[in-house]
Amino acid sequence: MEVLRTPDEYFDNLPGYAYTPKYFELEEHENLRMHYVDEGPHKGRVILMLHGEPSWSYLYRNMIPIFAEAGYRAIAPDLIGFGRSDKPTKASDYSYELHEEWLTGFVRRMNLKNIVLVCQDWGGLLGLRLVARYPELFSAVIAANTFLPTGKEPVGVTLAKWRLYSQENADFKISQVIERGCDTGLSDQVRGAYDAPFPDESYKAGARQFPMLVPTEPDCAAGIVNAELWGSLAAFDKPFVTAFSDGDPITVGADKVLQSKIAGADKRKHVTISGGGHFLQEDRGPELAKVVLDVANAL
Repeated sequence: MEVLRTPDEYFDNLPGYAYTPKYFELEEHENLRMHYVDEGPHKGRVILMLHGEPSWSYLYRNMIPIFAEAGYRAIAPDLIGFGRSDKPTKASDYSYELHEEWLTGFVRRMNLKNIVLVCQDWGGLLGLRLVARYPELFSAVIAANTFLPTGKEPVGVTLAKWRLYSQENADFKISQVIERGCDTGLSDQVRGAYDAPFPDESYKAGARQFPMLVPTEPDCAAGIVNAELWGSLAAFDKPFVTAFSDGDPITVGADKVLQSKIAGADKRKHVTISGGGHFLQEDRGPELAKVVLDVANAL
């Protein structure tokens, strides 16, 4: 496996992101190096923030200090292929199953427990799998603009166009993708921060491949696994709160499905965040952080 590692200088002086980089090596997977932010007291309850496609932990920069100052251990990893984490160069190096294994290795070997999970986009496609498999590790879940698809759901126009764009557009500009998924405009400096992990096209194999890993047929391997895991996920009876934005065409309506199917979502105070697009952490980070703290402080 050929692997690229974005040079450190690409991450110098990013606005709002002055966190000391920390790294974890996945020994079972050719020592791939995963980067993560780890702020706040290490004896506190863990708030684990999982990003999606094609962002990285920078997406949570405005939420991390809120959690740390509230006394929680705030952890935000970069998935393999993103951020400061290692980037295998071939699309075939990535699969739904491998992403789950990489993330599971991180959570297990870091000995994370009593986790309050915050997951958006692919952060949920992966994080909700972990909740289904290891419910004992999680104290609560806040799901934001995400779902656990089985391939039985209709493939919407937005997802279909996104999959096509990710494969056929020669100029796959990460910051443009992020900005199009936001309700607010991004400054030049913030756009540069989202582009920073990807100096050129050779670094983008993981970013291009993620859209193709979403189950769109019920008989695909990932869809079958997710369908099986839904039984365990539905039985999760600890606090499960949806905090979707009002301006995301990709996951619209998925919050109602999660609320109706998951035991821990029953009779919870679910939230719709106004003025947020798909990347609501960028648009409305403090508002989402307040939802998370409301849940965490009540545990």
